[in-house]
Amino acid sequence: MSVALVLLLETWLWDRLQPIFIVLVARLPLETIKKQIASWVEQLSPAFSLVVFAVPLGLLLPFKIAALWLLARGYWISAANTLIVAKLVGLGSTHFVYDTARAKLLQLVWFRFLHDRLVAWRAWSHEMVDPLVREIKVNLVRLTPRRVGRAIRLLRIRSRARAFR
Repeated sequence: MSVALVLLLETWLWDRLQPIFIVLVARLPLETIKKQIASWVEQLSPAFSLVVFAVPLGLLLPFKIAALWLLARGYWISAANTLIVAKLVGLGSTHFVYDTARAKLLQLVWFRFLHDRLVAWRAWSHEMVDPLVREIKVNLVRLTPRRVGRAIRLLRIRSRARAFR
């Protein structure tokens, strides 16, 4: 269940942030660089296109080192903000690299197997967690301010009735 929650958290986060990244990347004046990178990746072999995934990891390393330095100095909020920025940069750059190299990567048998497993795990995670999410949403509706007041009144009436017994 915990693996399902982590996987769903990652995919939920990406699903929510993807439109923002699309707008940000579209507004960056890097169209020529993005096209050059895409044409470069198209020329790579499927195995070597996998090496391109090391680029986002390299982008994240300075952020993580800075976050550790901030944590060591006791700057918890700054460290948390740095890790959030690292997560956002990692999500965005990994998505760009994956979109660019997807066709090449899926030519690798083992990568296609892992990709299909991940898609299956995501579906399984939704099967495990979606009923809980629906139940939580139903219970949250019961906690709207109007209903909470009525529930508190009922609890007071019940406690008074028990006191008279």
